[in-house]
Parts: sequence; C-alpha cells; structure tokens
Amino acid sequence: MINAIVLYSIATIYLGVSFIKDKHKTKVALWSSWKMFRNVLPDLLAIMLFVGLALSLLTPSLISSFIGGNSGLLGILYSTIIGSIALVPSFIVFPLGHTLVQNGAGLPQVAVFMSTLMSVGLATLSMEQKTFGRSFAYARNISAIIMSLLFALIIWVVMT
Repeated sequence: MINAIVLYSIATIYLGVSFIKDKHKTKVALWSSWKMFRNVLPDLLAIMLFVGLALSLLTPSLISSFIGGNSGLLGILYSTIIGSIALVPSFIVFPLGHTLVQNGAGLPQVAVFMSTLMSVGLATLSMEQKTFGRSFAYARNISAIIMSLLFALIIWVVMT
C-alpha cells in the first residue's frame, strides 16, 4: 500500500512539473493516455472477469489433486496448461503456490504452475497481439512456456 502511495505521489509531482512546463503538451498527453486506456478497457475487463472466474472455480484443493507430488510429468503438463490460461500478479501467485505445496502438490508442478501463471497468458493473447503484433505475442508466450518447463525440470532434479 505504501509503495502505491509513493508511486502515485511521484507521478502526481511529475505531472504537476510537466503541467507547469508546458500546459498544452501535458493536456495532449493526458487526452492521448485516456483514449488508449478507453480502447484497452473492454479487453482488460474481460481478462479480469475471466481471471476471477478461473480463480473461483479452480480452488487450491482441486488444483493440488491434479498436481500432487506423485503426478510426475502428467502433473507438470496439467500445471503448464492450467497456469497458461491467464496472467496473474505475483502477489496472488506466491500465496497460492504456498497453499498448493501445503495441500500436497509437488514442487516441480507448483514451480511450472506459478511460472506460467506469471509469464504466459492465453486470455490476454488477443490484447497482446493488438498491442505488440501477432508474431511477438506468440514468440513471447512460447518462450515463456519453454522457460517455465525448464525451470520445473531444474526444480525436479535439484529438489526431489
């Protein structure tokens, strides 16, 4: 909470400095930012709805039943698929990972699940394609899946 207050305060100060320096450019920049936000808002609301539904349907106990410590490669595959659905912020992912491990999920499965939750987002793919282009969006998501699987392999070898 304090970090947010500090960041918003810094942004407000810089906005004030910009407004003092050149009122017209600041107004144009604010209007342009508002239009970009308005264009992204429908996709953003759809993503938030999808993430909320997914998190309410996929409870930690249900997820850990599929990705238990003995699930092996199949559990890693399930974790990769489930984690790739939506981008979720780290402040949600880390407590969720802790809960999964406490409920009996395997470390490699939780590692790939957490990694894909934070780095791969099929629900956000359409918005990412609009913003960055199709080839970049696919390349980023595929490389994130590969790196997540590599991370799970390392955890599997080192921790089990």
